Amino acid sequence: MPATARHLRPAPLVALLSSAALIAAAGLAITSTDASADSVQLLQNPGFETGDLTGWNCSSGDKAVTSPAAAGSYALSGTATSGDFAQCAQTVSVQPNSSYTLTGEVQGSYVYLGDSGTGTSDTSTWASSAGWTGLSTTFTTGASTTSVTVWVHGWYGQGTFGADALSLTGPSATGGPSPTATPTPTPTATAPADPGFRHPAYFMPLDNTPQSVSDMVSKSGENELLLAFVLDSGNCTPAWDGDSAHTVASDTTVQADVTALRAAGGDASVSFGGYNGTELGATCGSTSALAAAYQKVIDKYRLTRIDLDWEGDDLDANMAVRWGAIKTLERDNPNLKVTLTIPMTSVGLPDTGKDEIRQAISAGARIDAVNIMDFDFGLTSGTETQAAEAVAGDVNAQLQSLYGWDAGTAWAHTSIQLMNGHTDQPSELFTQTTFNALLTFAQSKHVAQFSYWDVNRDRACDPNTVHNWADGACSSVDQNPYDFTKIITQYTG
Repeated sequence: MPATARHLRPAPLVALLSSAALIAAAGLAITSTDASADSVQLLQNPGFETGDLTGWNCSSGDKAVTSPAAAGSYALSGTATSGDFAQCAQTVSVQPNSSYTLTGEVQGSYVYLGDSGTGTSDTSTWASSAGWTGLSTTFTTGASTTSVTVWVHGWYGQGTFGADALSLTGPSATGGPSPTATPTPTPTATAPADPGFRHPAYFMPLDNTPQSVSDMVSKSGENELLLAFVLDSGNCTPAWDGDSAHTVASDTTVQADVTALRAAGGDASVSFGGYNGTELGATCGSTSALAAAYQKVIDKYRLTRIDLDWEGDDLDANMAVRWGAIKTLERDNPNLKVTLTIPMTSVGLPDTGKDEIRQAISAGARIDAVNIMDFDFGLTSGTETQAAEAVAGDVNAQLQSLYGWDAGTAWAHTSIQLMNGHTDQPSELFTQTTFNALLTFAQSKHVAQFSYWDVNRDRACDPNTVHNWADGACSSVDQNPYDFTKIITQYTG
């Protein structure tokens, strides 16, 4: 976040979890019992009873085994490494405008079951269980959809998992009883996904002359916000802006904002950190203490999303404690999404940012999206749009290397964050035209989120008042209120 104003912008970081997944996480089996009369099993080799992976396109670490098996003589066994989540996928012919149910039995840590290419909203579900646990998800195909891909996989660095008794039921593509299945040439990873939170703008609810949420929603359409920042007010106590007079425990102001967002059909994430102040991970002292501090914020606002904006002295510091706490939170809050915000260099991720990701992988902590601060690296040539696109492209290649992803998967786990108007770098300027051009770029790459710092600045500066270069309460460019927010909210992925 820019350092020119107090907490001016956010600090660095960035599965669909259906109600079925919540039940599964509690250890209850989930199965489909109401398939219509014309529903048939569409998967080829659904229980791996051929003794191999016939019909499936799988990672090299996947194999059919005789034990453990949930049903029959064989099951799938996969080993998720730090660079490969061991996916097995199958593409199946389907009918348009039809409902399908995907079920299966899984065991292991963070095992995902889902679908992609549905033409509507792709779905997924997951569980962590030492024993066999049932999973189920349902989707409806689009008006022109004739095939979908279903998949099962583990999660990075979580080790061996099992899957068995997989089933996709619904109308066959031909209307007859025979299943149609073809292996997919390139598995498409879509989990974890967060389609309900695609354009969250940063907002400081207690600093930099905040607008009312009701005004923001009515005039810009934005109902997804990253609320900044929660810091330590002393003794590992979470507080807004680190202010002991405004602890999270005593807060009513931000709580009202969160309630208003949800009433408008949106939601909020809370960002921990920022460039200034004392981040909880620097002072809580232990994994358990830090996890407990973060958990207080999650419980207070009933969060399913958090943002880790570790900047300045906190960047790549105390990582064992920090990622240990995040792993604990993900275990205790199975539907929690985590973004990691990282400041950029002119060639993408800094070495410290790469190291943060490596240590998350090593610790077994999941990062759902890496949120890149695509500004403040300084414009040396070309246009602002070209520079931002180039940095994002560099990050894409770096994430492929760090995780072993293909380019599409890396984009799907990348959040692009801009800054409106003047940034901390005098060479940089983001106008409405820049935002619109980068919106087109983000849409073409299908990134996880398209965001910016911040709504507080989304208004023209009063010419009768002296303002900072990158002022915390205005953009320093000609604009109408909420011009930049209106662009961000157009992002659909």
